[in-house]
Amino acid sequence: MSDHVYKIVEIVGSSKLGLDDAIRNAIETSAKSIRHISWFEVSKTTGHVVDGKVAHFQVTLKIGFRIEDE
Repeated sequence: MSDHVYKIVEIVGSSKLGLDDAIRNAIETSAKSIRHISWFEVSKTTGHVVDGKVAHFQVTLKIGFRIEDE
């Protein structure tokens, strides 16, 4: 097994349905352009309120992915 190098980026996912859906949207969308995603960490949860009701859930994530060896 070789040693690996990882990179961490921060992304924000959102959803009208809830936090879980916001996380899944963020990961699945990121996976279309970032290969080898290994883990995520929720660093912040926020939301958008309209007329006294939650309109969107927002989740800030740190995602870690493995850098490819040449």
